[in-house]
Amino acid sequence: MGVVGALLGPEAEALVRLRAAAWRLRREVAAATDDDEHWAFAYSMLHRVSRSFAIVIQQLGPDLRNAVCVFYLVLRALDTVGGTKDCKILMDKFHYVLTAFLELGSGYQEAIEEITRRMGAGMAKFICKEVETVDDYDEYCHYVAGLVGIGLSRLFHAAGLEDLAPEPLSNSMGLFLQKVNITRDYLEDINEIPKSRMFWPREIWSKYVDKLEDLKYENNSVKAVKCLNEMVTNGLIHTEDCLRYMSALKDITILRFCAIPQVMALATYALCYNNVNVFRGVVKLRRGLTARIINETNSMADVYTAFYEFSSLLAEKIDDNDPNASLTRKRVNAIKETCKSSGLLKIRGYDLDRPKRNPAMIMMLLLLLVAIFLGALYRR
Repeated sequence: MGVVGALLGPEAEALVRLRAAAWRLRREVAAATDDDEHWAFAYSMLHRVSRSFAIVIQQLGPDLRNAVCVFYLVLRALDTVGGTKDCKILMDKFHYVLTAFLELGSGYQEAIEEITRRMGAGMAKFICKEVETVDDYDEYCHYVAGLVGIGLSRLFHAAGLEDLAPEPLSNSMGLFLQKVNITRDYLEDINEIPKSRMFWPREIWSKYVDKLEDLKYENNSVKAVKCLNEMVTNGLIHTEDCLRYMSALKDITILRFCAIPQVMALATYALCYNNVNVFRGVVKLRRGLTARIINETNSMADVYTAFYEFSSLLAEKIDDNDPNASLTRKRVNAIKETCKSSGLLKIRGYDLDRPKRNPAMIMMLLLLLVAIFLGALYRR
């Protein structure tokens, strides 16, 4: 741990390092794209619609980075009807994205075209179709996220950096991420105006309430948490596939690109499990923990360590009286056993509890951030 870490703790140190790295990476990408208006737009748009994804994507090599950037923006445009102001800007200037697309290699283009077509067809299918069964849930998540995983695997292969991963494993990578978002974002989706977005499968929630929106009412808190725990348990079924997928990756930048979101997802599952606040407001990982995950996920050993620790934190929250407790514990134990059998475990000491904030320490952190920024500006 460095001086910042000794003074403020590992999360504060991670935040300082991440901010500095993100600023440096953004400058490097900007310098490489300044002469091309379409690429400059693509990367500026990426930062506007997804800052977290932008940080991870910029660590890839230039060719693959460009392909993944275009892939993300094309899929974002596909899902942008009725979206935010930034999404409107994306659509108004989408010709820049098309120009960038046409500069990609044919292997990249073919992968993006096929996945976009398949995703569009799947999304159209669910415009009028509700998510009734768990199979429907898996199918919906396949169209909106599993296909992204399959497409990314195609791009990695087209870059000549990875073997083509089996589709079921690529699909699970996407489903693991999508399901945690659907689980965490219950309240935002159910309160959507003019009409609720309902992605939780009726097969699960109907065991606990008559209507999906009933879960948000305080008098249904006990039932809501049991339903939530079943949703989390459903998501955990994909962890073994995710670990197999990541352990087969050869390129370290691709491993980091894939692993960081997966570790964050498992941490979010652990945070949401048995947490009634999912039905009260926004539940998300604190920034310091997110920064640590990004900074400390650099190898498969780091992935196994994070998966082991976050699954252990989830296990501590399992209530024996929960109707799905035995299944949840079985899936968590399977994760821990896989990680332990790798023989690569480290000690990170991750936790989900919010640390006490010291105003003096926060001020010191801000001063350090300013100093880093001014120092980088001076070296410009």
